[in-house]
Amino acid sequence: MSIQKVWRWTGTGFLALAMLHSTPAMAQGELTRKTKTRVAPAYPVLAKKMNITGTVKILVVVSANGNLKDTKVVGGNPLLVNATMDALKKWKFEPANSESTGTLEFKFQPQD
Repeated sequence: MSIQKVWRWTGTGFLALAMLHSTPAMAQGELTRKTKTRVAPAYPVLAKKMNITGTVKILVVVSANGNLKDTKVVGGNPLLVNATMDALKKWKFEPANSESTGTLEFKFQPQD
């Protein structure tokens, strides 16, 4: 085996390990926690002009007191993700005994 192959193999292994340690473990089911305050994302003007549609998926962790603790973008167009994240900052959830984790989906489609 050549030294380049060894370095590639080693680098790939380290990269995989780094990704495992940097990604927080979060459940991927739908978030069932009730909301107190829900703000719909504004459809970005540029996205409308470019006829960009789609779904944004966000993994969220809600603390016991109902505040958003952590978020991770799972998918979606960056223009739509930014609008979604701006709206999510304003969301408040009902208090609970522990943290809740799950996925939220936001669909963007032009309204005629």
